[in-house]
Amino acid sequence: MPDTVATALARALDALDGLQERGEDIDDEWTYVNDLAEAWRGWLEAVVDARRDEPLPDGRAGAIDRAIDEVGLITDPHRAIDWLSTFPQVVLLAVDERP
Repeated sequence: MPDTVATALARALDALDGLQERGEDIDDEWTYVNDLAEAWRGWLEAVVDARRDEPLPDGRAGAIDRAIDEVGLITDPHRAIDWLSTFPQVVLLAVDERP
């Protein structure tokens, strides 16, 4: 069965949580990190609500999974903060949404 928007974005939201946790290690950026993560989480959740059971075209779930794999390699909290802005945009493009 093909991935749906909801199943693929559930994995992406878990990865976003990991980025947020890593970024929170920078005390001076704690508020920024949480505000940014919440904004993107809200956007991704809105897409899930609107397109929940829509199947993803071939290759799209794989693209999201590759982005998730890359996010999983990030250990530096500063780089995690950078990816808090980048990762959700990649995911949105993979599901044909404009970031």
